[in-house]
Amino acid sequence: MKAVWYSDFGSAEEVLEVGEMATLHAGSGEVRVRLYASGVNPVDVKRRAGGRGAIAAAQVVPHSDGSGVIDEVGEGVDPGRMGQRVWVYEAQVQRHLGTAAEYVAIDHRRAVPLPDAASFNDGACLGIPALTAHRCVFADGSVAGQTILVTGGAGAVANYAIQLATLGGARVISTVSGPEKARIATAAGAGDVINYREEPVVERVLELTDGRGVDRVVEVEFGGNLTDALGATKIDGVIATYASQAEPEPQIPFYQLLYRNLTVRFELVFMMPEKSKAAAVSDITKWLAGGRLQHNVAEVFPLEQAVGAHQAVEAGPVGKVILNVGPRA
Repeated sequence: MKAVWYSDFGSAEEVLEVGEMATLHAGSGEVRVRLYASGVNPVDVKRRAGGRGAIAAAQVVPHSDGSGVIDEVGEGVDPGRMGQRVWVYEAQVQRHLGTAAEYVAIDHRRAVPLPDAASFNDGACLGIPALTAHRCVFADGSVAGQTILVTGGAGAVANYAIQLATLGGARVISTVSGPEKARIATAAGAGDVINYREEPVVERVLELTDGRGVDRVVEVEFGGNLTDALGATKIDGVIATYASQAEPEPQIPFYQLLYRNLTVRFELVFMMPEKSKAAAVSDITKWLAGGRLQHNVAEVFPLEQAVGAHQAVEAGPVGKVILNVGPRA
């Protein structure tokens, strides 16, 4: 099979290779997916650069997200799944053979039926961003009637969080850094958008909530935005955060958190409980089938241009970067 791999850490142009590898087969409890699209996430380029632990094998095929068609089932798997369109998640979690290849063999639970209403590119957008968003929004139950602040609303996780929270019956306020990102956040369902470069976030949130603050914050930059998150969240509220890139070791204002009785949730998608993953998959599939989810694709590269795809992710795209690894996507 044709695949992309790296054997050492480094820049994309230094270490990514494209060539032929032995074609995989489905093991017990697995399905083999003939991949059509592979989604590239920031964590994929960070791993390739050496920022996420030791190298896993002599040849590491990157990427956890993707989509395609099941063409082989292993022992214990329903043979009726043959030919099923699926989206794939966690293909490279504690594994070294991800979706940047023509085939992936994966636990059958990680290959989710892809509704006809969704394209293969749509399916490759899901995985890490959509499951993270679902956990951040729904970890404490229903959000119907709540007000949620989603920071960085044009980002991959945040954009799904806006959509999922809106579909769950919440009112969403989002922060952005400019007009085009405001348009994207609004299209996703944000009722109010704050340009944090032009407006004071806390004052504007309190104005929009009649001084009460929001029930929940879905936070893309915990350290850098902590002061605003504290000021914008009501007593007994929740800050659910999944990244802190600008300030990776933030100081925690203990007593400010204590006297507002706030809950802080640190959400790493790979550590989600299985029941939470199942709930996310169920909701996402339902909304996909109804055509109710939007997917922002920034750029699509052929498999042979994996270096360009990784460089595009490092440049900070607005939307998902995808490798086209099949005959069509």
